[in-house]
Amino acid sequence: MDKSDAIEALHALAQETRLEVFRLLVKHGADGMAAGDIAEALGVRQNTMSANLAVLARAGMIRSAREGRVIRYFAEFDGMRALLAFLMEDCCGGRPELCKPVLDEIACAC
Repeated sequence: MDKSDAIEALHALAQETRLEVFRLLVKHGADGMAAGDIAEALGVRQNTMSANLAVLARAGMIRSAREGRVIRYFAEFDGMRALLAFLMEDCCGGRPELCKPVLDEIACAC
């Protein structure tokens, strides 16, 4: 990930509804969620949700798959990993032991 991609990803996540969408999709993991279900769960109008989903998709934070007439969305974990790697690229001045608490905090315990 380069600086431009990181800025786009951070911009996409720096809005309340989009951040809530991303976190909701993370919770649903490999099952993802249909666009209408996301809108309903967050109490957002579908046209507004559509615009927010497009921003997140362009930033590489989510992906979609068509299932008949339904579009299902998924958190893009590779995109989030790339963003976190970019942010922590020069972590702790080359002393990885100083980064361990941060890495432990974000490691999945599932």
